[in-house]
Amino acid sequence: MSIILMGVEKGGCGKSTMATNMAVVLAQRGLDVMLLDADPQGSASNWVARRNSRGQDLPVVNCVQKTGEVFATLRDLANRYDVVIADAGGRDSKELRSAMVAADVLLMPLQASIADLETMDRMAKVIELAKAMNTTLQVQGFVSRGSTNITGRETQEARAFLGDCDGVNVLDTVIRDRKIYRDALLEGLGVTEMNNSKARAEVQLLVDEVWRTLT
Repeated sequence: MSIILMGVEKGGCGKSTMATNMAVVLAQRGLDVMLLDADPQGSASNWVARRNSRGQDLPVVNCVQKTGEVFATLRDLANRYDVVIADAGGRDSKELRSAMVAADVLLMPLQASIADLETMDRMAKVIELAKAMNTTLQVQGFVSRGSTNITGRETQEARAFLGDCDGVNVLDTVIRDRKIYRDALLEGLGVTEMNNSKARAEVQLLVDEVWRTLT
């Protein structure tokens, strides 16, 4: 059905963390979710393995690993699941480029740092090539690992920077830099299954924003 690609050139921005958390929220809402781990590091696959080893009655998040050309795999999975979330490696790769041609939406988490924001010039060229083949691709960006000081200027400036990038829809949701996200990744859980109301609200809002554009 729907293909959400979590991808950006820069690593360390919380890409796998957001992919797994979104998968949990959608599974909690009763959707049949497939997580495609297209990152050779295997963070999403390792998270699913830890989740399955907990022996708890948790919402099911299916997962497959595939690197290299993933276009055909994504299209096949989209015919069999309600939603496919692809986690591509944090670099310009064959996985990222082929996934962009298959995806309904490219979701880009970016930290409020110059190193992350400077990648947008290169990313814009990759997006342009993908849109030539996938004319319906939506591109959405959001600030990830933002300061928990909500009055700080860094996050506001990063959102403004994203807003100046052609063709990028800047989401209202900001994912703050909270330890609970790292804990959830290590424990095979989503933050919506843990005791942190602020993180739960952030992820729910992110999913709501993205899902509205797909339905």
